[in-house]
Amino acid sequence: MEQALKQSKKQLVTQGEIVKGTVIEVRAKEVLVDIGYKSEGIVPLNEFVEPAAVQVGSEIDVLIEKLENKEGTVVLSHQKAEFKKNWDRILTICNEGGRVMGKVTALVKGGLIVNVGVEAFLPSSQLDVITPKNLSGFVGNTYEFKVVKINQERQNIVLSRRELIEAERGDKRAKLLADMVPGDIRKGIVKNLTDFGAFIDLNGLDGLLHITDMSWGRLGHPSEILKVGQELDVVVLDVNKEKERVSLGLKQKLANPWDSIETKFPIGTKVKGKVVSLVPYGAFVQLEPGVEGLIHVTELSWTKRIAKPSDVLKQDQEVEAIVLGINRDEQKISLGIRQLESNPWDGAAAKYTVGTKIKGQVRNTTSYGAFVELEEGIDGMVHVSDMSWTRKINHPSEVLKKGDVVDAIVLEVDRANQRIALGMKQLETDPWSNIETLYKVGDLVTGKVTKLASFGAFVGLQHEIDGLVHISQISEERVDKIKNVLKPGQEVSARVVKIDRNERRIGLSIKAAAYTDEQIKEEQKILDALKPGEDLVALQHAFDALDDVK
Repeated sequence: MEQALKQSKKQLVTQGEIVKGTVIEVRAKEVLVDIGYKSEGIVPLNEFVEPAAVQVGSEIDVLIEKLENKEGTVVLSHQKAEFKKNWDRILTICNEGGRVMGKVTALVKGGLIVNVGVEAFLPSSQLDVITPKNLSGFVGNTYEFKVVKINQERQNIVLSRRELIEAERGDKRAKLLADMVPGDIRKGIVKNLTDFGAFIDLNGLDGLLHITDMSWGRLGHPSEILKVGQELDVVVLDVNKEKERVSLGLKQKLANPWDSIETKFPIGTKVKGKVVSLVPYGAFVQLEPGVEGLIHVTELSWTKRIAKPSDVLKQDQEVEAIVLGINRDEQKISLGIRQLESNPWDGAAAKYTVGTKIKGQVRNTTSYGAFVELEEGIDGMVHVSDMSWTRKINHPSEVLKKGDVVDAIVLEVDRANQRIALGMKQLETDPWSNIETLYKVGDLVTGKVTKLASFGAFVGLQHEIDGLVHISQISEERVDKIKNVLKPGQEVSARVVKIDRNERRIGLSIKAAAYTDEQIKEEQKILDALKPGEDLVALQHAFDALDDVK
């Protein structure tokens, strides 16, 4: 009877029911469980959160999936039993916005699977404040989560760890803002780098470390001294509790090197440094960490015309210089390299006195003159107006070219502006100063045509003086185009019909070369009636009048 009663009890279990069972054997991939039925049941070992903790004799809850499979064994599930038991509890927690502890069991697409009594999904974006790049490192760890979404029909649960972290950071942030005051030294971790600075995580509150507050010296980018994840101590510079903003400093932990700059680098002192930056207007030289001086391009050489500093200096080059000036308030130091040597212009006035005759080579020409090298680094300039007493020179290339050796006279020395004015025509006497002894009205002269113009022709005479033959004075017959009757280089005879000393002009007439003395006298009367400042082209009217007299 007793045995029959036991047998009847073993048949009281039903499929889908949750019952208690006793572990009677732990195998490699499964656990054998006695549920008081006619045969034992099998539970896969991987259904246990802690497989190593499963021991023979342990009592566990299982769900009967099948009373008998092909082998006559009861199929059980510990995981489904736990899920069914915990589902109502999870619903209550979710409705209350509560928190649950769970173990990350697997990595899946888009996130992680977490066992919280039932399987739940944790999206990767909800794992932390900043989504980690490697999620596999979280598998096997246990964390606290917040249930954020539940689907009762599908029995799906979505978790968030990020919301708990943000809430915790919010509490910390509020406490930090309440306690923090300017001047505090706080530990932080570099969270992010930008062009203008770095964001520092102060364990719950982010502060901005601006690039200008990282170092007393010059920085091109925060990455030169910081890297993401780096731990460092920073100084609190300002706290805005309303906007929850904190300004931080790194250089403020060190003494400002500019406070005693005049003592360290007195004006006139010779210093050494490294070129840290080259710009179009000069070179920045680091004298010590946090202290840089500027060598302006004009302070590189006394004599050489340097277009840009990179022509003579290189990045990271060690250089010597002289301190020229200090502005502590603006944190500026002016340096000079040329001051290491004597200025050759200091003795230029004594060496090249006004009136001194010099010889030099043409180094360069411009539209207004020619530069003549007097010695290494010192040039003099001959202006186009000082090249000839008599010729009108429009460009130096008409009489000079680069490399020519010329003689000249020193006209002026301007040490302040480092200029020496030279003259070539001053080597000779101005022929216009005694023009009356050289030419007189009525003289018959011979010369070669040097230049043609629409209104006449210029004829080269002796003493490098040009005379002008107006188009009306070429022939007794009317000339429409001067190039039809005269050509450059052609030798002609002409009569001097006018001399204007003030305007430095001589008027010639080819057709008057054969005039009689009486005709010339009549012509001269008409020419003398011209106003002193009138252009020689007015000779046409004078000769027209002369023709009428004849």
